[in-house]
Amino acid sequence: MKKFLLPVFLVINGFASAQEAVPPSFLSDSADTKPLQEAVVKAYEQHRKLSDVGAPISIVSKAALNRFGNSSILPAMNANPGVRMEERSPGSYRLNIRGSSLRSPFGVRDIKVYWNEIPLTDPGGNTYLNQLGFYNFQSMEIIKGTAGSLYGAGIGGAVLINSMPAVWEKGVTVDYGRGSWNAQNINVNIRTGDEDHRNIFSYTHQNSDGYRSWTAMRRDVASWETQLKTSEKQSIHAYILYSDLYYRTPGGLTLAEYLKDPRQARPSTPTQQGAIQARAAIYQKNFTAGFSSQYHFNEHWQNTTAVYGAYTDFRNPGIRVYEIRQEPHFGGRTVFQYKTRLGENSLQINAGAEAQKGFFETRDYANKQGVQDTLQTDDRIGNWQYILFAQADLRLNAGWTVTAGASFNRNTLQLTRTSIIPPVTNDIHFANKFAPRISILKKILPDISLYVSAARGFSTPTAQELQKTNGLLGPRLQPEDGTDYEVGTRGNLFHGKLFFDVNAFFFYLSNTIVQRIDSNGVGYSINAGRTNQHGIESFVSYQLADAPKGFFSSVRLWASHTWHDFHYRDFSTGGHDYSGNRLPSVPTHTVVTGADILLQPGFYTNITFTYAERIALNDANTAYAGSYNLLGARAGYRKAFHARWKLDIYAGGDNLLNTRYSLGNDINAAAPPARYYNAAPRVNYFGGVSVNYLL
Repeated sequence: MKKFLLPVFLVINGFASAQEAVPPSFLSDSADTKPLQEAVVKAYEQHRKLSDVGAPISIVSKAALNRFGNSSILPAMNANPGVRMEERSPGSYRLNIRGSSLRSPFGVRDIKVYWNEIPLTDPGGNTYLNQLGFYNFQSMEIIKGTAGSLYGAGIGGAVLINSMPAVWEKGVTVDYGRGSWNAQNINVNIRTGDEDHRNIFSYTHQNSDGYRSWTAMRRDVASWETQLKTSEKQSIHAYILYSDLYYRTPGGLTLAEYLKDPRQARPSTPTQQGAIQARAAIYQKNFTAGFSSQYHFNEHWQNTTAVYGAYTDFRNPGIRVYEIRQEPHFGGRTVFQYKTRLGENSLQINAGAEAQKGFFETRDYANKQGVQDTLQTDDRIGNWQYILFAQADLRLNAGWTVTAGASFNRNTLQLTRTSIIPPVTNDIHFANKFAPRISILKKILPDISLYVSAARGFSTPTAQELQKTNGLLGPRLQPEDGTDYEVGTRGNLFHGKLFFDVNAFFFYLSNTIVQRIDSNGVGYSINAGRTNQHGIESFVSYQLADAPKGFFSSVRLWASHTWHDFHYRDFSTGGHDYSGNRLPSVPTHTVVTGADILLQPGFYTNITFTYAERIALNDANTAYAGSYNLLGARAGYRKAFHARWKLDIYAGGDNLLNTRYSLGNDINAAAPPARYYNAAPRVNYFGGVSVNYLL
């Protein structure tokens, strides 16, 4: 690390001697650095300031992403209350919003994800979030809780990803980062055109050997994106993304193995090969192309329509089977918007539809030391889903805003097993679902709002959840059905220095889908009765100093707290009654605090502390992953030179307290012995440099 940082500090000294005056906007990351309460959010098609939206929403800005090492969005996501992102090994993500990881042995479940205007979640309900590299994210909006009134299935919430920078600057950016365990991240970003004719070409390469044995990863992402203003009425947005990802999967450890050597991969047994012997890994290639058009008919009417096509090639030599999946799918979304004045009041109506169709093929083979062997199952899976939605927003002159919306949802799945003679087809039709939502917001002071909301949502089983991990059909599943009640307040005090965002929710879920793993290591899903999920999520920040010309240009302190009280209301299975037990995978308390300091010469420091309480690992609450404390920091020098050059050099570390903890645990693993634990990295370091040249 010292050999890497020394020449970069010499570069700083060379630049500093030739510094010239530059525009103030060039010194900041982007418009994302403005206060959260002033940020305009797209959630629920409202396009309003965060303080004017009656919903639990968190914003991850570009500035928030750049507080940490530029290799993963995970720490920036986890700074938000109610959100828990885990990385079981480099490249293997699991995203949890309010307990949604109950359905996530890996990947993303129960959450609808959009990349720009198109669904990144496929028609089978799965999201390959790991197809995106760090530099494919410019900002994100996280909608927590039931969002089905506008976004369909997914009671965990929705994530809206934006890949276009908030401030357009034509130029070239080159980023290079290094870290512990031979981690490396290289990014080249080329921006051409002007404000009305934008083109972005980007390429990212990332690799790491990983903390544990058998955790090496490599990811290459290439993308092209264009945004054109063709006339005063119309703008067009098009994008192409290709991702090639490979990562090894070390597997879960028993408690004894975890305590003896947390870095080891899952060992072999007399009856089963281990992760290294099985060459367990993921080979994943994704291609996505999309096109959207926004057209303003007149001052009242506008339409946004997006269509896309995507293809995923997925190969997974696992402990038991060698799985191969080809998953082409396409879809689109259209939204009509009408705005008008009603005296001193205003009305906005959004109505539209979204549809997706998938043609999936899945083959499972025996895995003979990393080589596909005898064919076990061969399936053709047809997914079809559509939603129709409408929403009305009435803003009254007394500071009231009433939002009411609903969606009608249709989901079908056809599964044909061709590996048996004659082939057997299962047509699975889930009942049509109606997902309403109502929200009432009141501005109790000019800078403070209070809101309440009620919503009903649902989530259908994914194609993977309907089958066991050995390829056989699992138990018949019903969609989850949930009702959510929210009350929240957000705003600012002391002339905008203090920002707060607090919400409480009461969520009742029926037919909860949970993951189980039998004694042979085969995973499957079941409906687990009813759950009560209540919580309070809080975020507060204070701008201690804000003086661009002072030595301390900016000093900001912030804290995020999550309290989740999640229990089974009634759940009995296999002769065991788990009613009243805690839901596994969710800590009761999580606290994240931070300090962001910027000095006038250009030096900056970001410090983050995280505390997470212990979590239950099974429905019986007989096994737990321990609580942990994490300390991370990033320090750097960011400055603009000669009005065209901008340099950012940084170094830092994660888990500076060298805490031993497990992240991305395997929930409800069968015993004995249960393999719950996936050891997270101990103390590690990173450094990097970013050079931006304006054309």
